[in-house]
Amino acid sequence: MTAGKAPDDWVTIGRIVRPQGRKGEVLTEVLSDHPDRFPSLRKAHLVDPAGTTRLVEITSCWPHKHRMVLKLQGVDSIDQAETLRGAELRIAEADLPRLPEGSYYHHQLKALQVEDGSGRPLGRVADILETGGDAPVLVVRGDQGELLLPLVHDFIRQVDLEGGRLVIAVPEFLYAQR
Repeated sequence: MTAGKAPDDWVTIGRIVRPQGRKGEVLTEVLSDHPDRFPSLRKAHLVDPAGTTRLVEITSCWPHKHRMVLKLQGVDSIDQAETLRGAELRIAEADLPRLPEGSYYHHQLKALQVEDGSGRPLGRVADILETGGDAPVLVVRGDQGELLLPLVHDFIRQVDLEGGRLVIAVPEFLYAQR
């Protein structure tokens, strides 16, 4: 298990919350739309809060109160597990399941240049918020400030990942405010 820097094409699927148990198990918050991947996950990259990474082997996994408990090879005590608090579990983007045409992972949309239908730049996707409502919310930051848009088909006109842009239909009330 050699340490290094995390590549940009890795995707975070979980975050270690705290030790769970006496033999080095860790309680992990699931940050994936596919929590079903965890029981079959055998290896992942562990990235600590400082950004250092290492490959870890997952020897067992089970659900616990909307989270997952993982047993990592070589982590055999509460003290060892405690050192992993806050670390992220990441996998290569190539290991993600293929999505249907017209669907995108949230991380693919972050940093895209956002434009209206006439090509006017509105900013970049800074974040995507899960509000508990019907749709996530795009946070777009630009020279005019922050714009919040529901991530729904009515507003999204084109997603061009290769070109690095997202074309949206801007609601009329927003033009009146600008």
